[in-house]
Amino acid sequence: MAVSMQVDIVSAEGEIFSGKAEMLFAQAADGEVGIMPHHTQFLSQLKPGTVRVVSGDEEDHFYISGGIIEIQPSMVTVLADSAIRAADLDEAQANAAKQRAVEAMDNAKSDTDIARAQVELAEAVAQIQAITKLRDRLHKTGMA
Repeated sequence: MAVSMQVDIVSAEGEIFSGKAEMLFAQAADGEVGIMPHHTQFLSQLKPGTVRVVSGDEEDHFYISGGIIEIQPSMVTVLADSAIRAADLDEAQANAAKQRAVEAMDNAKSDTDIARAQVELAEAVAQIQAITKLRDRLHKTGMA
């Protein structure tokens, strides 16, 4: 039996995942991190992107809009601003959000408007990337 760790992914909306995993990958502030059981303690902000949870032959994908990751030797907690299973992301909505953010940047009248539009654009692009990665992975495994 493989060594595992407890993984909890929660957001303001509630718990989205709780279970055992052998590995977890997330977009930390300074780049992607890979976490395995018995990892040293670690705390970092998370950028919008995909969190991958690997358990045996199964791999679950989640999109988070940012947050914090706390790593203990036998437990990983992702406190997400918002989280959704990657399979539940809507590509048309993500593309529309990206277009709205680009238009908002073009029409921005203040630095605050520009900053807000940049955050919205980053989140929309991260969602599109999550959808693309999941679709590519499904095609490679023949599940699509």
